[in-house]
Amino acid sequence: MILICDDDKAIRTSLELVLKRAGYETISVAAPREAIAFVRHRTPHLILMDMNYTCGTSGEEGLTLLKEAKVFCPGVPVILITAWGSIDLAVRGMRAGAFDFVTKPWNNLALLNTIRTALSLNNEAGNPQDASPDKAFVQPDRIIGRSPLLKAVFQTIERIAPTQAAVLITGESGTGKELIAETIHDNSKRRQAPFVKVNLGGISQSLFESEMFGHKKGAFTDARYDRAGRFEMADKGSIFLDEIGELDASGQVKLLRVLQDQTFEPLGDSRTRQVDVRILSATNRNLADKVAEGSFREDLFYRINLISIHVPALRERREDIPLLVDFFVKQQQQLTGIHAEISPDAITWLQSLPYPGNIRELRNLVERTLLVSGKKRITDREFKAQYLPPSPVGGPLPASIRQLEEMERSMILKAMALHGNNLTKVALAIGISRQALYRKLDKYRIPYN
Repeated sequence: MILICDDDKAIRTSLELVLKRAGYETISVAAPREAIAFVRHRTPHLILMDMNYTCGTSGEEGLTLLKEAKVFCPGVPVILITAWGSIDLAVRGMRAGAFDFVTKPWNNLALLNTIRTALSLNNEAGNPQDASPDKAFVQPDRIIGRSPLLKAVFQTIERIAPTQAAVLITGESGTGKELIAETIHDNSKRRQAPFVKVNLGGISQSLFESEMFGHKKGAFTDARYDRAGRFEMADKGSIFLDEIGELDASGQVKLLRVLQDQTFEPLGDSRTRQVDVRILSATNRNLADKVAEGSFREDLFYRINLISIHVPALRERREDIPLLVDFFVKQQQQLTGIHAEISPDAITWLQSLPYPGNIRELRNLVERTLLVSGKKRITDREFKAQYLPPSPVGGPLPASIRQLEEMERSMILKAMALHGNNLTKVALAIGISRQALYRKLDKYRIPYN
């Protein structure tokens, strides 16, 4: 049962109609005192409540109702209803324990998705053992490790992946946040739909709207054809907003509007488009600190952060390093034909490094050592020769760099031949992004058209 509390009869009637059509049982009240009288004796599954009542627009009555409702039914999720201009009030409600907020006029699809997510997560929290017996958790082969910290991450993914909850993935650079997002999508009900990746740190402010929402032909000087934006491409699927902490203030406002009601307007088009997209975000920044200093919107922070997953740094799970090294060695053997045995003393030494670059740094070190040494058995001596600790700006490069570049060019050529010049597969095989692959192809003058 969903309890609706709003002093506007038209709002109550509209919500009742939407929810009953979706199969929910509802009960409506017009005043906070009626809501409290109800929760004193009965516990609803969810509360949908307005923040402002007839006595004013400060929202204090709504905040009081929220706090009192949490006393009588602390485990029940509360979704706030507020006007767009009163989002600051909704943020105060989130601090007080609300699950989420919707703005008037609401989008029915977005509202129902929020309700389903709240009910689903609340049910999972109360009954963690009630997983569907036919649900098989898919763990990608590229995420390697058996450490307790990594297992905890997968347990969280298994619990929240089937929901529609927005997820914020945090962790240092090189820890595999994108792979975690892919795993969430692959275990969700959207797995057959698109998974669209966007690096927000690489999009300029002038191109943000066109890139994210698309544009119509003639919308600006170089708009020679219609172009679908990333949100439209991700419809019915998931969108991965990487480096969301790098988004500027203007981009944050524009992103918040589409996350709020899942609607947008392409540049040069007055028609509003609606999408059904799950939001997965990632950052290596501390967004709570950015909120405190005023460089990241608090309402956007709550919107993307219904669920938070922290990916541990490699130095926090050193027991996974032998498995990772073995995986990287086998990858290189498949790609280049190079086979080598890694000695125990080499593994011990690799486990002692600080790894500020995390898994990406370990992978580069292993691949570089395999390519440059050419030995069948690699000890810590070979790894130490190729280890590149941070050097002062302008300092001399190791003599092995030129040899390494030759090896890298050879590896790319072999990958191109193996995958028939399919650049997406080549980039995946050698562990870099497609954009980075283009740069290397240009650097080594390798034709790819």
